[in-house]
Amino acid sequence: MSEELAQGPKESPPAPRAGSREVWKKGGRLLSVLLAVNVLLLACTLISGGAFNKVAVYDTDVFALLTTMMLLASLWILFYLLRTVRCPNAVPYRDAHAGPIWLRGGLVLFGICTLVMDVFKTGYYSSFFECQSAIKILHPLTQAVFVIVQTYFLWVSAKDCIHVHLDLTRCGLMFTLTTNLAIWMAAVVDESVHQTHSYDSSHSNTSHHRFAPDPERAGSSVGGDCPCHTAICQIFQQGYLYLYPFNIEYSLFASTMLYVMWKNVGRLLASSAHGHGHTPSRVSLFRETFFAGPILGLMLFVVGLAVFIIYEVQVSGEGGRTQQALVIYYSFNIICLGLMTLVSLSGSVIYRFDRRAMDHHKNPTRTLDVALLMGAALGQYAISYYSIVAVVVGAPRDLLGGLNLAHALLMIAQHTFQNVFIIESLHRGPPGVEPRDTTPKEPCRGLTFANLDALHTLPACPSTPRLVGPSPEGPQEAVAIILAPRGHWRRRCLKDISLFLLLCNVILWIMPAFGARPHFSNTVEVDFYGYSLWAAIVNICLPFGIFYRMHAVSSLLEVYVLS
Repeated sequence: MSEELAQGPKESPPAPRAGSREVWKKGGRLLSVLLAVNVLLLACTLISGGAFNKVAVYDTDVFALLTTMMLLASLWILFYLLRTVRCPNAVPYRDAHAGPIWLRGGLVLFGICTLVMDVFKTGYYSSFFECQSAIKILHPLTQAVFVIVQTYFLWVSAKDCIHVHLDLTRCGLMFTLTTNLAIWMAAVVDESVHQTHSYDSSHSNTSHHRFAPDPERAGSSVGGDCPCHTAICQIFQQGYLYLYPFNIEYSLFASTMLYVMWKNVGRLLASSAHGHGHTPSRVSLFRETFFAGPILGLMLFVVGLAVFIIYEVQVSGEGGRTQQALVIYYSFNIICLGLMTLVSLSGSVIYRFDRRAMDHHKNPTRTLDVALLMGAALGQYAISYYSIVAVVVGAPRDLLGGLNLAHALLMIAQHTFQNVFIIESLHRGPPGVEPRDTTPKEPCRGLTFANLDALHTLPACPSTPRLVGPSPEGPQEAVAIILAPRGHWRRRCLKDISLFLLLCNVILWIMPAFGARPHFSNTVEVDFYGYSLWAAIVNICLPFGIFYRMHAVSSLLEVYVLS
């Protein structure tokens, strides 16, 4: 005993160094990113190369690659569900911010529409099976299986912070994410080919045809030499073309959720953060609002649907009707974008009077939301600036040129101020939590009590502020936080603003997603840049603008819940 005391306490075994763990984490992430980049570049090469003439890459090659990728991703997902999560302590933490219910609900909705699209696509290619490759029928069937497996996987595992098979899990998640991006690229190229083919069919200027993508490539809607003259074949063809926007959004929703899961692999969360979130237990639409935002948003939504129908009917008519359709389309968008800009500015002004604390905790979901909002807005910025240059330098002195210029300027302003409002909203703390002031203040009677247990014996009083637990400064002190009333006018205004912007973003998503292309119907940019350059700009940038609208909808729904 004396010898042990003389030698002092025994040293505990050295704990694993955080630095070495961080090095291995970065190494695993680097390996998975390199895998994803190489696979994505291969897919991008085949998809983009197969969309143009004089390239010996056809839609069957693209279908074969996508089918193989989806099969491999499905096998890995099944391995994750059947083997990984059944390991002891495989998922010690769950990120409460990842995979909110509205995001998973949107994924399920778009997944169902994608399954319907796969049914139409299978029926379309089965209509002339004798002259088509079998891979064209196998591809939609494989995609249906992949969508079902992946949707279930993301529904049950989106919040996982996995702690086993780290490198394998990172590579699997990145490969699945790359598969979704490849499906997205193929759908975007197919939609662009279809739009270009429709434009060429409605214009007699043959000089445009030599720049157009080949409608028989990259999974095109045209069946090559195979006829599609029956009514059922044409129904299948038009059906799956109109469902493409939902397939595109499904792929992007799944990609964002997979990225958050990839960031959460091996992540350590504090015990207090386990299950921590700001989402209230009950969420009721239109609750605690002034109803002005929802009503005005619904009115613009209905008017926007009518404008979209009028535009689609008249834009393919004679020149005078096309001019009228463009004037109606631009006028509605200018009014909608102007109101959205003013409302976003109003929300930012309200936050200047809001004393809620800023949330600076590490949150991969919020970081990704901000990055996607800023990155996706660049697509619409690019189109708008190209339009501004074409209108100003080309100097068209007519009504349509003025409306086009105003539309482009308001599009830039609306994206900017809406991003500012959403990003600031996502970084706010829970409603009513004010930043703690550490400066000494005069005691306020009725707000700070020495004995918190005595509060339970007091009669209930609606005007008594709710208190939080003892402060870290001392066990006998309590920090009182005055929570904002549930019906506070600032909260009501923020909810109205978020719902109004949400509905406006939905209608501004529907218009371009389902075929509204004023960029080609209005010949200002086509004449200024030439069809080939302008088509490339629109086909590359517009999908990002469409995704921005849907991602803004999900972010605004979160803003509404947290307000």
